[in-house]
Amino acid sequence: MELEVKIKKLREGARIPAYQTDGAACCDLTAAEAVTVKPGERALIPTGIALDFGSRDWAALLFARSGLASKKGLTLANGVGVVDSDYRGEICAAVVNLGTEPVEIHPGDRIAQMGFFPVARAVFLESDELGETERGEGGFGHTGV
Repeated sequence: MELEVKIKKLREGARIPAYQTDGAACCDLTAAEAVTVKPGERALIPTGIALDFGSRDWAALLFARSGLASKKGLTLANGVGVVDSDYRGEICAAVVNLGTEPVEIHPGDRIAQMGFFPVARAVFLESDELGETERGEGGFGHTGV
């Protein structure tokens, strides 16, 4: 399945996201400016691009890059970033350094992954009754740790 996405470069040197392999589910986003993230610190890393994927039936989701997370402790501060279909501003990655050393980001460094996913919009129906299931109200840890 393909989705046409318009990209506007907002900064000099901004790069178009790229898939690194034919089987990659997400494309890589790159930094548009240098940022140093100290241990325990959060930062917003600009990519220098804005998107238009034209339909509220899609959303772009940002994920941490596994190599940065496992080797340097740099991950997304919000877990998963959500880019709504009607957002036209610069895509930025909110990161946090969970490691013990500063992480230096340079322009062009791959900082996050972005995938596009279909969105279902819920129609909420207030009800006094919910269907019964085997799980019922079993919450956090109800099947063990």
